[in-house]
Amino acid sequence: IGLTGGIASGKTAATRAFERRGVIVADADVAARDAVAMGSAGLAEVVDRFGTEVLSADGDLDRAAMRQRIFEDPEARRQLEAIIHPRVRAALRTQCETAPGPYAVAAIPLLAEGGRAAYPWLQRVLVIDGPADVQMARLVARDGIDAGLAGRMVASQATRESRLAIADDVVVNDGTLEALDVAIGALDLRYREIAAGLASP
Repeated sequence: IGLTGGIASGKTAATRAFERRGVIVADADVAARDAVAMGSAGLAEVVDRFGTEVLSADGDLDRAAMRQRIFEDPEARRQLEAIIHPRVRAALRTQCETAPGPYAVAAIPLLAEGGRAAYPWLQRVLVIDGPADVQMARLVARDGIDAGLAGRMVASQATRESRLAIADDVVVNDGTLEALDVAIGALDLRYREIAAGLASP
């Protein structure tokens, strides 16, 4: 199951609800950090492409310097993504296919931006959705930022419509954490039935 949603939509709370039910969650953000971890082939490729100035004093990736570089240069961003994204996709697939249990979840925040076709092994996509005003209020409260920056952060992502267009399942997260947990619980039961052949996909 691919899980995605806009910034501050409640993706983390949703993945935790799956984990509480014993479901393995493979996290794209963690896989992206691992792809360029110190000593990795990915980091070596980044250094080959961008030079040693993207390294910190201890030999790790200087993420702030790299962020600045790709922010200023769209081509550099594409080159970095070409190094990281295939490794992320491979890691998520391996984690999901080797996970115990009837199904696994791949948490991929930018699934709509990258396109579902990049993950042909996903059997379903779950979108955690919510009204834009709720999303904005959560983002302001969570990150301690003003509404202007929150709006720019939301605008930099795929549109709500493009996320919903790739969804097989949608959870509207506009209420409490308890309500979200109930919704995930219902989906967990459905996914287990689908995996067991007791329900149609």
